[in-house]
Amino acid sequence: MRGGDALAHELERIVRAHGIASLVTSRRGLNARLRYLDSPAGAAALREAGVRPRTLRDWRAGRTIPSRASREKIEAAYLDRRRDNLIRSGWMKRHLNNQGRGSRMEIYPVDQSAVPEKYRRPNVQDRTIQVRYIWDDAVDAWQAGDADTLGEIWDDVIADLDSDWVAYAYVSGIGINA
Repeated sequence: MRGGDALAHELERIVRAHGIASLVTSRRGLNARLRYLDSPAGAAALREAGVRPRTLRDWRAGRTIPSRASREKIEAAYLDRRRDNLIRSGWMKRHLNNQGRGSRMEIYPVDQSAVPEKYRRPNVQDRTIQVRYIWDDAVDAWQAGDADTLGEIWDDVIADLDSDWVAYAYVSGIGINA
């Protein structure tokens, strides 16, 4: 995948990793998500996910329990709301900027085992770099869904990788130590 796309996937993973640990299929996880969404903005997120207000009242009153499809809608609304809250509060930017120290990023190049020997890039290895100064723009572009800007930011990141930076334009994945 393109490096900018991998960056967007990794930012999404960070949002998911720092949320409610209990699964939505457990009673505890379901109640935690419904409490998190107990606000006007949360109710709007549930409506956008396809949950009707009457159904929500029945769940909260204990008259019914959500079906599997409804739990998926609750999870989608929760993740959407959580993502917005982390961005709006500035937590994502502060967390990734790490008081000016930046975040460590691991870059996993494309697996070349299926590429004929004469076309393989020599010695393309996993790389680990400290990334600073891009996180505010990266989070803003990710929030806006701007893949082109994320691609430009990725090009800035890999420009520091010596002469073989073009080998990392497409990657199998990245990991951010966040």
